[in-house]
Amino acid sequence: MHYTLLFYESPEDFSSRTDPMRQKEYLASWSHYVHALRESGIVVSSSGLYPPETATTLRRHNGELIVQDGPISETKEQLGGLFIIDVPDLDKALEWAARSPVNAIEVRQNIPPMK
Repeated sequence: MHYTLLFYESPEDFSSRTDPMRQKEYLASWSHYVHALRESGIVVSSSGLYPPETATTLRRHNGELIVQDGPISETKEQLGGLFIIDVPDLDKALEWAARSPVNAIEVRQNIPPMK
């Protein structure tokens, strides 16, 4: 079964990605986890995301599309990246999620592709 692990990061986490004083530590916190996932052979797909302020959101209101700069919601933590993994069950997906360096991970089972 495919599960998507969605990693939520704080504004401080996002700024650590590019701050020369904190970038090395930030990347090191992810390095072991990413390597373990890839070496396990369960990764179907993955991607990190640029910070929330680079997002563009489309909303449909009364049949009209409205384009908005920024993320859909203004919250303390925003989606920072994801992995789609192929594991036998939710318990195994949760085990992998628990190993990540962030404090907020959403785990969702993927709907099988339409035929």
